[in-house]
Amino acid sequence: MLQPPPPIHVSRKANQEADLDIDLDMPLTGHIEELRQRILLSLGSVVIGAAISLLFVKPLVKLLEAPAGSIRFLQVSPGEFLFVSIKVAGYTGLTIALPFIIYQILAFVLPGLTKKERRLIAPAVAGSTVLFLIGIIFAWWSLVPASLGFLINYGSDVVEPLWSIERYLDFVILLMFATGLAFQLPILQLILGILGILHWQKMLIAWRWVVMIAAFSGAILTPSTDPITMLILATAIMGLFFIGVLLVALVDKFT
Repeated sequence: MLQPPPPIHVSRKANQEADLDIDLDMPLTGHIEELRQRILLSLGSVVIGAAISLLFVKPLVKLLEAPAGSIRFLQVSPGEFLFVSIKVAGYTGLTIALPFIIYQILAFVLPGLTKKERRLIAPAVAGSTVLFLIGIIFAWWSLVPASLGFLINYGSDVVEPLWSIERYLDFVILLMFATGLAFQLPILQLILGILGILHWQKMLIAWRWVVMIAAFSGAILTPSTDPITMLILATAIMGLFFIGVLLVALVDKFT
């Protein structure tokens, strides 16, 4: 009589190694060297993007000046516009290089995750680029004009606004990048939900705390002190939070 074949036992460690699909033979120094190379490539992409942006810096500056309307800008110190041009080119280069930087992060991190985590996190992190750009556009289109409108009208019957180009661009660029970072909230929620650190129901229960944090973040992230900008940004953060809760709930339901 034929005997059934003996059961094949696969250890949990073997399952995890197969699921991770990671090079277990690479020593720690190899991982450090890979990280160093990817950081250098990322920095190089920013430098290249900044060099290209420097060729078009004057149209970029005019684009950033557009929300100010008829306000006159002054160069109050020698070389001020030169340093402003380098600064604008640097931030633009960082924005251009952002997809490549995220790719380098993914290429380094993803081999250490399970197949399920790679399948869900890769689109989520890639989507952060889109949200960052949306945040920048939202700030330029909505937050900057609202903030400038309040600041220009307040005291317009007492003082004539003549602004330093460096101070103005510092204000606009900081507000745009702060908004771009705030728009990463749904991605952060999605990653925490995928990793099982936070459940969408716990996120929803904590909405009162989120309202307080959104108001506090609106006050911290906006470079001006006007209530209009803080209110718009805080409202946007609240909307992004509930979008993140919805995304985590959908992932939890269909996975």
